Amino acid sequence: MTTRDDKDVKLSEKDGSSVDSLKLESNEQYDAEFERKTMRYVDWRIIPVLAMVYSFALIDRINLGAAHTAGMGVDLGLMTGDRFSIISCMYFVPYILLQLPGNLVLRKFGVRNWLTFIVVSWGAVQLGMGFVYSWGYLVLCRVLLGVFEASFFPSLLWIITAWYKRHEVHKRLAVFYLISVTAGGLSPILAYVFSLLKGRGGLEGWRWIFIIEGLITLFLGLITWLYIPAFPDQNNFLTPEQTKLVLKRIDDDRGDAIPDPLTAHIVFKHLRDWTLWAYGIMFMCAAMPSYAQSFFIPIILRGMGWSQTAALLLSAPPYGPSIPTTMLVAYLSDRYKHRSGFIVLCVVVCLTGVSLLAWAKQDEVRYFGAFLTNAGNSGAIPTILAYSSNNVVSHSKRSVQTAMVVSLGAIGGILATTVFRAVDYPRYIPGLGATLGSQGLLLFLLGATTIHFTRLNRQMREGKRQEPLEGQPGFFYTL
Repeated sequence: MTTRDDKDVKLSEKDGSSVDSLKLESNEQYDAEFERKTMRYVDWRIIPVLAMVYSFALIDRINLGAAHTAGMGVDLGLMTGDRFSIISCMYFVPYILLQLPGNLVLRKFGVRNWLTFIVVSWGAVQLGMGFVYSWGYLVLCRVLLGVFEASFFPSLLWIITAWYKRHEVHKRLAVFYLISVTAGGLSPILAYVFSLLKGRGGLEGWRWIFIIEGLITLFLGLITWLYIPAFPDQNNFLTPEQTKLVLKRIDDDRGDAIPDPLTAHIVFKHLRDWTLWAYGIMFMCAAMPSYAQSFFIPIILRGMGWSQTAALLLSAPPYGPSIPTTMLVAYLSDRYKHRSGFIVLCVVVCLTGVSLLAWAKQDEVRYFGAFLTNAGNSGAIPTILAYSSNNVVSHSKRSVQTAMVVSLGAIGGILATTVFRAVDYPRYIPGLGATLGSQGLLLFLLGATTIHFTRLNRQMREGKRQEPLEGQPGFFYTL
C-alpha cells in the first residue's frame, strides 16, 4: 500500500453514508477545537453502545457457572463425569471456526444488518436455554450460541480500531473492555437476583437466569439496529466535514482510511504472516485466566465453604480493582506509545494471583489471589489487542487480524473448561497450574515479536530496507 497526497473517497448510499463523495487533502489543516469535539462525539457515539451490547454477549457466554451453582447442575445431572466441562467447551468449537468467515462478510452485508441478525439470533438461543430438560439439549444450545456469537467480538474490534489513530486506540479498547467485563463481573449478582424467581411459572430459579438474560439480549437487538456504528467511510452520524477529518487523521497516521479489496488471495497472504498467529496465541494465553475465573470462581468459592448465595455474591468483587489499574495501564501505554513492557507487568501480576489462588493455605489469601489474577489479566487483554492492532495496516489485514486474535483467544476458553476438571474440585490445582503455563508462553511470544519488530524498525531507520514496513512509507512497528 502507498500513500497518496490526494484521495477520492466514494461513499455510496448502499454503505449507509450521509455523503456521496469526499476528497482528502494531505496538507489540509483542521481547527484543534473542532477536532477535539468531533473525536469526543465519536467516542460517545461508538464506545458505550458497543460495550453495552458486548457485555451481554459476555454475560450470556459465562453464566453457566452461576446457573450451575443455582441448581442447574443437580437438575440436569451435570455432576456426572465431565458433562459440565463438555457443555462449557462445545460453545467454542463453532465460535472458533466461524470467526474469520463472519468478519469477511461484515462489509458485504453491512454492519447494522449483520450485527443485528447476530444479536437477535443468540438472544433467542439464550432464551431457549431456560426451557431445556436434558444436558444434551443444553449442549445443542451452547453450540448454536457459539455459531451466532462467533463474529461479533472481532467485528467490534475491527470497527473500533478503524476509527482511531494507533496510539489513541488503547484507551478506547480499555474502556470498551472494562465496561463489558464489569457487566460480566455483575453476572453472578444478576444471576442470584434472577434465581430468586424460583417457583414462578413452575420454573426453577436457574431457568429464569437464561430466560431474563435472553429477553434483555433480544431488546439489545433493537438497540443494535438503531445505534450500531459503521466504519468511518460508511457512517451516517457525522457531518461531511467531520467525516473528512476522521478519514484524514487515520490516513495521516497509517494510510489505510479507505478499504482495500478483500479477496481470497489477499486473505491467504495475510494468513501467512506469523506475527498474526503470535498475536492470537498471546490473546489465547491472556484469555485463559479470564475464562477460568468467569466459569469457575463461583464453584471454587463454594468449595472454600461459602454458601451458594455467598459464592455468587463474592464472585463479583474481584472485578472491581481491575477498573482503575487497567485504565492506568492504557493511559500510560498510549502516552508513551509502548505496549510490550506493560504486557509484561500485567502478566507478572496475573501470575502472582494465580499462584496464590492455587497454593495459598488460607482461603482469605486465595480469595485475594482472585483479585490479583483479574487485575493483571484485565490489564493485559486490551494491551495485547492494542499491540496487535497497532502493527497491521489495511482494512483487509485488520479484518483477518481481529478474527484470528479472537478465534485463537477462544481456544483459551476451551483450555479453561477442559483443564478445570470436576475430579479436581475444590482446589483445581492442575487447572491453575496450566493457567500459569499459559502465561509463560505469552511472555515467550511477546519476546519473539518484540525482538522481530525492533530489528525491522532498526533496519528501516538505518536505510537497510528498500520495502517499507507493512507496505506503508513512514510506518514503524509499535513495541
